[in-house]
Amino acid sequence: MTLLYGVDPRTGERLEPGVPETTADEVAAFGVAAADAARPLAELPLPERAALLEAVADALEASADELVRLADAETALGRTRLSGEMERTTGQLRLLAGEARSDGFQRDTDEPGFVRALLPIGPVAVYAASNFPFAFSVAGGDTASAWAAGCPVIVKAHPGHPRTSVRTAEVIAGALAEAGAPGGTFAIVHGLEAGLALIEDPHIKAAGFTGSVRGGRALFDAAVSRPDPIPFYGELGSINPVFVTPSAVAARGEEIARGYVGSFTLGSGQFCTKPGLLFLPDGHGLDAVLAEAVASVEAPSLLTPRIADAFRTGVERLTAGTRTVAESAGAHLVAVTAGDFAGRPELTEECFGPASVIVEYASEEELRAAAAAVPGSLTATLHAEPSDADLARGLVAELSRHAGRVVYNGWPTGVAVNRAMHHGGPWPATTGPLHTSVGTAAIRRFQIPVTFQGLPGELLPPSVG
Repeated sequence: MTLLYGVDPRTGERLEPGVPETTADEVAAFGVAAADAARPLAELPLPERAALLEAVADALEASADELVRLADAETALGRTRLSGEMERTTGQLRLLAGEARSDGFQRDTDEPGFVRALLPIGPVAVYAASNFPFAFSVAGGDTASAWAAGCPVIVKAHPGHPRTSVRTAEVIAGALAEAGAPGGTFAIVHGLEAGLALIEDPHIKAAGFTGSVRGGRALFDAAVSRPDPIPFYGELGSINPVFVTPSAVAARGEEIARGYVGSFTLGSGQFCTKPGLLFLPDGHGLDAVLAEAVASVEAPSLLTPRIADAFRTGVERLTAGTRTVAESAGAHLVAVTAGDFAGRPELTEECFGPASVIVEYASEEELRAAAAAVPGSLTATLHAEPSDADLARGLVAELSRHAGRVVYNGWPTGVAVNRAMHHGGPWPATTGPLHTSVGTAAIRRFQIPVTFQGLPGELLPPSVG
């Protein structure tokens, strides 16, 4: 039996006990159970479906101290941060439960006899993230939104926090059983081979993923290469550019500089919304402020040895042929001209961790050209002043084509969980820019529209009639 072990990022020590990898036969059995659960779960009255999510939220809250302690040992994210993340996790479960209570169908009022319903797509595979052991993991947004849609879920746990995942799964399973969920509503698998078997399982009808471009692309290719291709909603890599006008530098340059360093180093730079590019005008005069802010950043605790190795490689890539603005044990900041940046596509690749690139532009034309050239991202940020209205209007229009969320005079790090949030964007940010993985609209990923024409009410699905 192969065991997976967590590693304490603070000490590098292996954490006992190990977690057994899931076999291919076990994955197949979970798939059958999920398929068997799909219809009874879909036919639950909407209040009962919502109650399942609320039961999980209650159970997680009751076990929060234990789960936070386990997660801190495996991630070194700190108990304060993890406690807040747990609150977000239970909050989004309850938010999506509320949406499930009210979200059953749409009726075409212009054409009598037609009902357009949104039905559960079927069993969903969820691939957990490394950097949010609660909010984007076993009981995270993908799992919650799939349940809200009425779909069974099989989670592929992240190897960076296996013990946390096991215990979270135990809490979830107990809560669902006590609340009367159909058997097969939830399962968890561990290991690379299990993850590959899961995406290929014929009972899986959709998948959600948060992770690297390389891993996500491999799973995406597997999902669409199946005999029956399935939707794969992957959140991959995002550079999250920040654009600053000359007027904004003149009005509040030091504030922007400090805010930027705080944003790209928050959580040791291990947020998917971490800004990786800062566009500043030539002669901005902020190097000293930026260096001072970087010097105050503590050395990061990166989540896993693999992430730490990838970060070192990324820093080497960014520093080759660029000017070092600031470097400390906690962060790296380099600069390049807009002209040189245009010929360096590797500078637009995400470096997961506390490192970032300043791009210095010489004119508004260069700024506009840069905005048109940045790759797809989850976010794009603009710092401007009221006098920049014409320039800002054009930049916002351009950035809206490159990012799922445009931030004005703020910072992109962090995501609000609400009805208005869109956490998505063009490739390589996601594989499906039409969809969000955060907020109530996340449910739509796991629903399929079906029109019923002329059916009597007693034949309509229970969630529709």
